[in-house]
Amino acid sequence: MHKTRPEAAAFVDAFLPLASGVLDGVEVVVCPPFTSLALMVERCAATKVRVAAQNMHFAEAGAFTGEVSAQMLVELDVDGAIFGHSERRQMFGESDEALARKVPAALAAGLQPILCVGETLEQREAGETEAVLRRQVEADLAGVEEGALGRLVIAYEPVWAIGTGRNATPAQAAEAIAFIRSLVASRNDAAAVAVRILYGGSVKPENAAEVLGSDDVDGALVGGASLDPDDFATVVAACR
Repeated sequence: MHKTRPEAAAFVDAFLPLASGVLDGVEVVVCPPFTSLALMVERCAATKVRVAAQNMHFAEAGAFTGEVSAQMLVELDVDGAIFGHSERRQMFGESDEALARKVPAALAAGLQPILCVGETLEQREAGETEAVLRRQVEADLAGVEEGALGRLVIAYEPVWAIGTGRNATPAQAAEAIAFIRSLVASRNDAAAVAVRILYGGSVKPENAAEVLGSDDVDGALVGGASLDPDDFATVVAACR
C-alpha cells in the first residue's frame, strides 16, 4: 500500500530511463495498488515493462465488497496478479482453498498468476520447510490443468526473511526453489522447465547479485527496494 497516483507516476518516470539499458535482457513486472494500475499501464505501454495487480478475486462478479475480478483487470490491460503473498496469508487470512480458485480463474482470463509460497521462521527451525511448501504448492495449484502449469510464476517467499533484514543464503534459496520445481515436475516435466520460480525476501541492491547467482533462481520478487527507482533499477540489472 505505497504511492498515490502522482507518486506512482513520478516513480515510473524516474525508473524507466534508469532501467532502459537492461530491459532487453530482463522481464520486469511492476505491481502497484489498484488505484494506480491504469496509470502504470499507460506509462509502461510503449516499454517492455509489464503491469500486474496485487490481488484478485476468483469470482466473475457478485456481492464481494472491496474485491476486484479478473475481467476488471483485463479491461485495464493488466498482465497478471500476485496471489498468496505472505501478508495476504497472515494479515487477511487468505487460505489455500481460496488460492486454489484464484489461480485457475486468472489463467482462464489470460492473466499470469504470480503465486507466493513460503515458510515461517518457526516452521523452518522445526524442519518443516518442505512440508509447508508441498502443502501450499499442491493445494494452491490443485485446480490448474497440467498443460497450464508452465504459464505460472511462483515466488519462494520465506516469511522470516521479509522486511527483517535477514535473508536466505543462496544455498537455502536454491534448495527451496529446486524442491518447488520438483513438485511441479511431479505433475508435468515440461511445465517444470517452463515455470519461472523467483526468490523474494529482503532482496536489495547489496545482495541481489549473490541471491540471483544460482541457475535455480529465475528472478526476484522485490519488496521494499522496489519503492526507490534507483534501487529497483540496480536489482533489475542484477537479474541479467
